[in-house]
Amino acid sequence: MTEHKEVVIIGSGPAGLTAAIYTARANLEPLVIEGEPSSTSDQPGGQLMLTTDVENYPGFPSGIMGPELMSNFRAQAERFGAELLTKKVTRVNLHTSPFEVWVGDPSSNEPTFTAESIIVSTGAKALMLNLPKEIELVGHGISTCATCDGFFFKDQEIAVVGGGDSAIEEAMFLSRFASKVTIIHRRDQLRASKIMQDRAFANPKIKFLWNHQVTEYIGDTKLEGVKVQNVTHQTESTLGISGLFIAIGHTPNTSIFEGQLSLHENGYIKTESDSSRTNIDGVFACGDVQDFTYRQAITAAGSGCMAAIDAERWLEEQHAG
Repeated sequence: MTEHKEVVIIGSGPAGLTAAIYTARANLEPLVIEGEPSSTSDQPGGQLMLTTDVENYPGFPSGIMGPELMSNFRAQAERFGAELLTKKVTRVNLHTSPFEVWVGDPSSNEPTFTAESIIVSTGAKALMLNLPKEIELVGHGISTCATCDGFFFKDQEIAVVGGGDSAIEEAMFLSRFASKVTIIHRRDQLRASKIMQDRAFANPKIKFLWNHQVTEYIGDTKLEGVKVQNVTHQTESTLGISGLFIAIGHTPNTSIFEGQLSLHENGYIKTESDSSRTNIDGVFACGDVQDFTYRQAITAAGSGCMAAIDAERWLEEQHAG
């Protein structure tokens, strides 16, 4: 039997759960289809579920663990009447009214839910090196966010993997804290813009390891170093570092919306300026699935609030009409 909802929120994390809090308080009885547990960042709670200490989220002067923060978000949404379903959306039809959402078998003729409005908050996942022990060491020396974790590496030797603008930005930021930042790049020149390259080359704390790739993590409970291989000569060496920041890009979780929602060239959902509205009336997007600039928990939560208010006002307009 297909269930009908006023608001279906696809995805959780700070954006989706903030949207749930606001729409629940507006008596819209939202359903949050939060995803399924996995070892990747598109799991319920998003990337913060793979983060240990969160020290830059306002309101927690002593910091808070990422999973605990997400548990608090979740409990607050449920307190106001949001329904949470720990399943993964496998298909959507946004070309019909009401919208159709499938959970489970995507080939079924009958959708699992229909919805007057949809808020998309499926997030983005950081591209990783996919080496053994990687997931276990995230938050214990391995990170994908310099602004989140750089503070923990004061006066330590660390490294950044990547050669684009993101990698250089991460390295520049990390140089404020670390004693030495080594950029590990598999090519002999950077892909970053000229101005970013000039800044990196001029920074005395930033060093470069050209034509190398990371092949192994050293350390069981925390990162103690990495093995690197010269891609030209195949020679191996060890780099003694306490932190490794992977900056080789992010992939938004938008595959089920392709061909329906307008996407940027990089795959992120397009939203109207100063709004969470997408190209489809009644569908809103928030958080990292549409934000490839800031990618912070606090900005994701803020955009979740925007999406909830936009959805609430849109529904009021429909009912008034």
